[in-house]
Amino acid sequence: GTDMGTARALRRNLEAGADSFPQDVVELMGYFQPAGDGQRIRAVPGEGEQVPIWILGSSLYGAQLAAMLGLPYAFASHFAPAELDHALEIYRSRFQPSKQLDKPYVMLGLNVFAAPSDAEARLLFTSLQQAFVNLRTGRPGRLPPPVEGYERDLDPMAKTMLGRALSCAVVGAPETVGQGIEAFVQRTGADELMVTAQIFDHAARVRSFEILADVHKSLSEAA
Repeated sequence: GTDMGTARALRRNLEAGADSFPQDVVELMGYFQPAGDGQRIRAVPGEGEQVPIWILGSSLYGAQLAAMLGLPYAFASHFAPAELDHALEIYRSRFQPSKQLDKPYVMLGLNVFAAPSDAEARLLFTSLQQAFVNLRTGRPGRLPPPVEGYERDLDPMAKTMLGRALSCAVVGAPETVGQGIEAFVQRTGADELMVTAQIFDHAARVRSFEILADVHKSLSEAA
């Protein structure tokens, strides 16, 4: 019956693995088109709504797929920046226009830790630094509170790992943040930024985003 057929189709996709991902994306895109005769799996809501599809990736695979399908591409540079430049080159050079998009469109993840002073922002940033060290050493857990002098006391291997994993980060006072964001956008040509700030204290996190909003307004007015 219809229910059993739907279950088999979904189970097939779950068990197929990465090799079937391009086919699965195309199939997913079809669910947001008007349903055809005899279509057993239907998106409710979503059917016929032309929901925009993005490819989110942290490797070259996603860049190639987004280019091939003519989809916007979001890259997780806020925690996996190693392949960022190469992925952007592949995506932009191989992009094929589609019904959804006529030219490449890139969103990049960026850590932004803003505070009234550079020193306070760097202190807030130590929470994310600790979280990454804990994760990479097999001790994942909740976001730790900030620690004075954390990076100074780290061993060289941990410092190198953090420098690579969190290289896409802007940390500092408003002026520092503004300069950092401008430099990042100029270097990468990002069309859009996905900003994250894993700050331990909620009030400090809210303040960081408020500072960022003010900086963005100033940059927009100056443009």
